[in-house]
Amino acid sequence: MSRINTNVSSVISQANLGRNQRELDLRLERLSTGLRINRGADDPAGLIISERIRSDITGVEQGIKNSDRASSVISTTEASLAEVNDLLNSIRALIVESANTGAVSAEERAANQLQIDSAIESITRISNTASFGGLRLLDGTLDYRTSGIRTSAISVAQIRNASLINAQSLQVTVDVLGSAQKGALFLNGDNPGAAPDGALMSTMTLEIKGPKGVQEITFQSNTTYTAMVTAVNALTQFTGVEATLLVGGSPQSGLVFRTSEYGSENFVSVKRISPPSSGNSFQTFKLTDATALPATIPWGSLVAAEIDSGRDVTALVNGSLAIGKGLEVTVNSVSLGAYIRLSEDAGIRPGATPSSFYVTGGGALFQLGPEVTALQQANFGIPSVAASRLGASDTSVGVEFLSSLKTGGRNSIEAAVQRGNDFADAQEILKGSIDEITELRGRLGAFERNVLDTNARSLQSQFENLTASESRIRDADFALETSKLTRSQILVSAGTSTLSLANQQSQQVLQLLGG
Repeated sequence: MSRINTNVSSVISQANLGRNQRELDLRLERLSTGLRINRGADDPAGLIISERIRSDITGVEQGIKNSDRASSVISTTEASLAEVNDLLNSIRALIVESANTGAVSAEERAANQLQIDSAIESITRISNTASFGGLRLLDGTLDYRTSGIRTSAISVAQIRNASLINAQSLQVTVDVLGSAQKGALFLNGDNPGAAPDGALMSTMTLEIKGPKGVQEITFQSNTTYTAMVTAVNALTQFTGVEATLLVGGSPQSGLVFRTSEYGSENFVSVKRISPPSSGNSFQTFKLTDATALPATIPWGSLVAAEIDSGRDVTALVNGSLAIGKGLEVTVNSVSLGAYIRLSEDAGIRPGATPSSFYVTGGGALFQLGPEVTALQQANFGIPSVAASRLGASDTSVGVEFLSSLKTGGRNSIEAAVQRGNDFADAQEILKGSIDEITELRGRLGAFERNVLDTNARSLQSQFENLTASESRIRDADFALETSKLTRSQILVSAGTSTLSLANQQSQQVLQLLGG
C-alpha cells in the first residue's frame, strides 16, 4: 500500500543514518584526541580507574623530582664537608709538626698557629655560607632542636633523624639495663701466700699492656701498692691503664689495675715477666664489677687471670635496644635515630630512673613518595660544623671544641707547649672533629645512595608501569579506530543514499493519479 502522510522508509533511514553519523563522530573524536575515553559515557568504569592511575602518576612523577632535588641538596652539602675534611687534615698535620719541638723552632710553631687559625676560620665560614637555593645547609638550620637534657646523665645527644608528624615534640627516654665496665684486675696482699700486706714480696718486672700500648715497670722488693699506683698512673698515656687502691687509699685494701676508658674495645693485661712467677706470690684476679669495688673480697668466687676487657653499656632508647660502645649508645629506627653519650654516673647505674629529653623540632624532611605519609618521608639532621660546635671532647676542664685550638685557646700550640708539650687534648678534639665530619659525610652518602637513588629508580619503574596501564585503558587504538572510521563513513554514505531513495518513493503516488 502506498501512503504519503507517513514515509516509514524515510524514518527508518533517518534513524539509521543518525546512528551511523554519531558513530562516525565518535571515531573522529577519538582519532583527533588520541583517547578512547573522552567523557564518562565512553567507559564509566574505565574513566574511574584511569583517573586514579593518572593521580598516582602525578604523585610518582613529583616524587621523582623530589628525590632528584634532595640528591642535589645532599651532594652540595657533601661537597662542602669535603672541604672541611681537607682543612681538618691540614690542621692535624700542623699539630703533629708543632709537637716536634726538638726540631721545630718557636717561629715555625707561630707560623703553624697562624695557619691553624686561618683554617678554623675557614671552617666556620663554610658552615655559615654553604647553602642551596637559599636553604642554609651547615649552620645548624637543618639540625634538630632538643630540650630538657640533664647534663648529669647525658653528655652529648645528637639526633640524626626523628619523625614529628602529628606531634609537636618527641620524647626520648634512655633506660640503662647493663652498666658500662672498665677492664679490671685485682691484686691484694691478703691472698694466700702473699706477705707482707700491701707490698710486693720480691723484686719483679711487670708488663702493663692496654689499648694504647705496652710498658714494662720494674719494682723493688717491699714496694708498697701506693708507690705502684703512682708508677702505673705515670704511664697511663702510654698504656691506657690506670691503677687505684681498693678502699680509702689504704694499701692493705688491695690494688686494682683497670682501663682508663669504658667499653669492650679496652683491655688491661698485667703479667709478671721477670723473674717468672712461681706459686701464688703474684696473682691477679678478674673483678666482676670494676665500678663497684667490693670492700671485702670473696676469694672463692674470683677467677685468676692476667687479662680482662671492659664492657659496653646496654640501654633501651624509646623501647628499642640500642647499640652500645663504652658509654655511648646508638639507635637507628624509622621514628628515631640518635647518638647519645651517657655521663659516667648514668652509664654505670643500671636500674636507675631512666633519663628523658625532648626533640622539639628542626631537621630536614624529604618527601620521597607520592603519598604524604610518614612511611614515604625521610628525616635527616645535619648539625652545625662551625668550629665552636665541632669536636666536643670531655677534658679535665670540661667540654671543649675545635675553636679552643685557636690562638689564645687552651689547646693552642703555645698553650700545649707550656703544659710540657701536652698535645693530648688538642689531638683528641681534632680526632673527634675529623670523625664527626667523616661520619656525617658517610651518613649523607649512604642516604643518597641507599635511599634517594633507589627511591628514584623505584619510582621511575612505577611511573613507567602506571603510564603503560593508563595508556592501555584510556588511549585510542588507531588501527582499530581507523578501521571503524572507514566502516562508519561507508555506512553514512550509504544511509544518505538510502534516505534519498526513501524520499523519492512518495512521488510515485502521482502516477496513480495520472500525473
